Amino acid sequence: MFTATLVLSGCQLTGSAPDEAFSAITKQIETYRGEISAYSRKDLNAEYLLPNLSAGALNAQNQQRLAFLAQLDSMDVSRLSSENQINHTIIRAQVQNKVDEYQFNAHFMPLTSEYGFHSSLSFMVRGHDFTKKAGFELYLQRLTQVPRFFEQNINWMKEGIKIGLTQPQAVLQGYEESILAYIPRNIENSEFFAPFKTNTANLSDAQWAALQQQAKHIIAEQVIPAYQAYFDFFTLEYRPAARQEIGISSTPNGKAFYANRAKHYTTTGMTPEQIHELGLQEVARIRAEMEGIIKQVGFEGSFAEFVHFLRTDPQFYATTPEQLLKEASYIAKKMDAQLPKLFHTLPRRPYGVAPVPASIAPKYTTGRYSGARKDDEAGFYWVNTYALDKRPLYVLEALTLHEAVPGHHLQIALNAELDYLPSYRRNAYISAFGEGWGLYSEYLGLEAGFYQDPYSNFGRLTYEMWRAARLVVDTGMHMFGWSRDRAMKFMQDNTALSLHNVKTETDRYISWPGQALSYKIGELKIKRLRKEAETRLGDKFDIREFHHQILRHGSVPLFVLEAQIEQYIDTVLAE
Repeated sequence: MFTATLVLSGCQLTGSAPDEAFSAITKQIETYRGEISAYSRKDLNAEYLLPNLSAGALNAQNQQRLAFLAQLDSMDVSRLSSENQINHTIIRAQVQNKVDEYQFNAHFMPLTSEYGFHSSLSFMVRGHDFTKKAGFELYLQRLTQVPRFFEQNINWMKEGIKIGLTQPQAVLQGYEESILAYIPRNIENSEFFAPFKTNTANLSDAQWAALQQQAKHIIAEQVIPAYQAYFDFFTLEYRPAARQEIGISSTPNGKAFYANRAKHYTTTGMTPEQIHELGLQEVARIRAEMEGIIKQVGFEGSFAEFVHFLRTDPQFYATTPEQLLKEASYIAKKMDAQLPKLFHTLPRRPYGVAPVPASIAPKYTTGRYSGARKDDEAGFYWVNTYALDKRPLYVLEALTLHEAVPGHHLQIALNAELDYLPSYRRNAYISAFGEGWGLYSEYLGLEAGFYQDPYSNFGRLTYEMWRAARLVVDTGMHMFGWSRDRAMKFMQDNTALSLHNVKTETDRYISWPGQALSYKIGELKIKRLRKEAETRLGDKFDIREFHHQILRHGSVPLFVLEAQIEQYIDTVLAE
């Protein structure tokens, strides 16, 4: 059974070895997180093989995290090594974020417009070791936990209904389809049965048949009924009772929560007002560049007419999923060949290109990177092949560079190989850094010879505009009373995104407050640091070394990144 202890046994925060004391604290934090992790438990006798979301368990976890914060805050950080000062900043922010989410009742809304606790279980399948019988048995035990896990989530959603802390009705239309995707007519078509189609543990025929039969029984009697119960609750109770207002500021403590999310996702002290104004400035700057390309291609018409042409002309769209995937793969491979010119350290882990899973594709974003969960897996660049007439080819170069290389795959794979960093940094993902790097990677395509086609360059700019517009519409909707229609019109009028993407992206921002702010804030910081390095270093500036310095410490807050690059510049100048 899950229990929490509030005592850091034997850990002294004072004395002659502050670094050792700090390491002892972080070890206990990491051990504790492993104990409550969704998929890391190895004890086959553990009661909770999926997260225990009872009120008592969540409160105990919060109390333990508060105790960790108190221990961390009692340290004299100035006495730590320079690397441990960074470690302290990062692990403290990680723990604080969990405390903040609990205190703002984030567990009352375990779903966004494109994701939810019900779809998160797909990753349980990927994360399991099915080379041994014990792996199959552990997986089956976890499946028996699905009804309890669903019931606990539903109970928290009911608490959200009571106080008006739900997702807005506007973003929930069609969401039930993502639940129905897990309720197949044939048990063997369930993705939870997929591991039982191949005897990867080389079991005897009798053992294998017994496991298959057990899996069918658990899926039929426990898993699918849990999904059906959730479907009924969602359609009959949750969505009808969901709030009408789209802004999180309309919910209890919503303004404070949004300010907290803005700080978390940007790792800055910028206010929503400052972020909104920055977004308007960037939109104006990028719009001028886009107008220049319209003139370059000789289009006779308005900006809106040019965008309509891009959205509707068949030449800009793939006709089959395979064609879209092949084009994305070609772009990715083309960029692979350019990486040595920009980086002197490349990751060992490869990546593949695959379609977004069909169960989530209709309301999913255009593309995303899905990192490896095990040592024997590759990372994957997911391309959404649903609704091909909404997936323009002119943005594919920018998308690929962002999600695959030199963007998320390169950065995340390198991060995992930084063996000198503790695990909580190797596995960390700080959105302002990671998404800022992804957007900066789109820009790097210019230096790598991409965007030769002016339409593709317009696609790059529309993606940059997309991220700038996020600063405006995210703050606008959540803090300044913007309607969903106003936000979509702003996106529609200033980008060449398909109208389908405009809708799905706007709903994503509504249901995930603040996350969309991280991209542009991070990219602008990296660009400013590069300009400073180029200016101060002159002939000593080396783009490969600069990128190494950006990535060598892993995913860090922007203020930490700035200090690191300043130190790098000073060191080079002193040589």
